[in-house]
Amino acid sequence: MCYSIAFIEKKAGKLAARYQGIIPPGWKEELAGEDTRDDVLPSYYFVSGFAHPELPVFGHEGMMPASWGLIPHWAKDRELADKLRNGTLNAVGETVFEKPSFRKSIRSQRCLLAVDGFFEWREYEGKKYPYFIYPDGDELFTLGCLYDLWTDKATGEMVQTFSIITTPANPLLAIIHNQKKRMPLILPRDAEAAWVDPGTPYKLVKEMIQPADEKGIRAHPVSRKLNYARQDRNTPDAIERVKYSELPDL
Repeated sequence: MCYSIAFIEKKAGKLAARYQGIIPPGWKEELAGEDTRDDVLPSYYFVSGFAHPELPVFGHEGMMPASWGLIPHWAKDRELADKLRNGTLNAVGETVFEKPSFRKSIRSQRCLLAVDGFFEWREYEGKKYPYFIYPDGDELFTLGCLYDLWTDKATGEMVQTFSIITTPANPLLAIIHNQKKRMPLILPRDAEAAWVDPGTPYKLVKEMIQPADEKGIRAHPVSRKLNYARQDRNTPDAIERVKYSELPDL
């Protein structure tokens, strides 16, 4: 699964420019109109989905803030919403069209999340070793996601949330994530526009939910301090390579 990511890009304008071909024209004016500064985006070397961070996602209407852990629109109250969202950090690609929490969103409310990388754990001889998985080069990973808008009937508050689609692991990720053997849906650039387009036929959407080719994906082990949620894991060394003599190379 994908429960932890790195999101280091701080400049909203730079991030929006990366997706200017799929979001509406005029995004620069929209950012300026909202008094969005270049440094307002959160920066995470490591963040867990269970903290429900708010991140910028891209849909067909533009860039929007959404918190990780999808609350389906039909959740009747805050208690149910909070209960559901820890179980909706990810949406299993093979069943996403059938699950009540996702089946509306996957048809017309798909979005993209740009990340610098993500983390998975490799089990070896009874120990768990975290790995940082990242693109080869200066590109970002574009993750296929879906979103929903929930309204708290008690307060009127409107909450936008998202979930990351997952697929079976490719051969590289199967070695790293060797217990669950899953990975996030990493979309190629030429599929991004179709993914966010509500008019894309369901058959094509299903065809896009496939494991990414391992070409262009890099990975290395990182500090085992990431195994401990009570530690401050959002530090630059979270993504730095650590050599373990006992751990076989990939």
